[in-house]
Amino acid sequence: MKKVLITAPYFQLVLDRYRGVFSDHNIEILVPEVKERMSEEELLPLMGDIDGILCGDDRITEKVLAAAPKLKVIVKWGTGTDSIDKEAAARRGIPVRNTPNAFTEPVADTVMSYILAFARSTFDLDRKIRGGVWEKKLGKALNECTVGVIGIGNIGSAVIKRAQAFGARILGNDIKEKSFDFMVSLKELLKESDFVVLACDLNPTSFHIMNAETLSLMKPTAYLINCARGPLVEEKALINALDSKKIAGVGLDVFESEPLAANHPFTKMENVILSPHNSNSSEKAWQRVHENSINILIEELLK
Repeated sequence: MKKVLITAPYFQLVLDRYRGVFSDHNIEILVPEVKERMSEEELLPLMGDIDGILCGDDRITEKVLAAAPKLKVIVKWGTGTDSIDKEAAARRGIPVRNTPNAFTEPVADTVMSYILAFARSTFDLDRKIRGGVWEKKLGKALNECTVGVIGIGNIGSAVIKRAQAFGARILGNDIKEKSFDFMVSLKELLKESDFVVLACDLNPTSFHIMNAETLSLMKPTAYLINCARGPLVEEKALINALDSKKIAGVGLDVFESEPLAANHPFTKMENVILSPHNSNSSEKAWQRVHENSINILIEELLK
């Protein structure tokens, strides 16, 4: 009998639906309590006899892998695998699998919701009218705006498709060479965009891609949108840029440390829109990821 550790919180919510699948394939499951993600210290005592992992954003380090001599596969529920030491896994011959293109549509929708909310001052006007202030405010139509997208993969391309439908001018930047006529340097994109959208993977070249220097290149009327990975943005520099009005605002679904502390400076800023790493939420998307994750896990364990 194979033994699988299941730490992906969203999969744990529907685990009862799939217990029969695991049983049919003679797989025992271990399901620890997980609030957001598991740390190295929390994982270590669980690894000794594990054959497979179905994980979320857990910190699967070289030390964790060394404690799992039977481990045959790591399956990431979703797309991002930056919390897994993939080089250490490769040295041990352990495949790291994910479910690519899992959340493209809901994430792109979330990005557009932030862009529209800022362009039309939706939340600001809502707050004011609830506070008894009837004040009209000049907004922007998206066909008057430039949307700059950093990272032209599945999600970046989906954002571009949506923004183009609104008539926005598009600028793009990617570490890989792309043939689109809207591709420009990062510096040009930051200087010209009314909305800067982060849609790139987190890796050594993109870590803190938005820092004091790059934020200073943005227009003071421009907004930053991040629904990709929290560490793409140096939060201390972002807070300073917001406080000093170097940029107009930011929409964030991801953060350097999650969950966000209740007293975090972002929570006190009216030009910030926040959500709890929720841009992937879609019933059908989750269903696809549940089923694809199980299929990949079983496929690897049966090899």
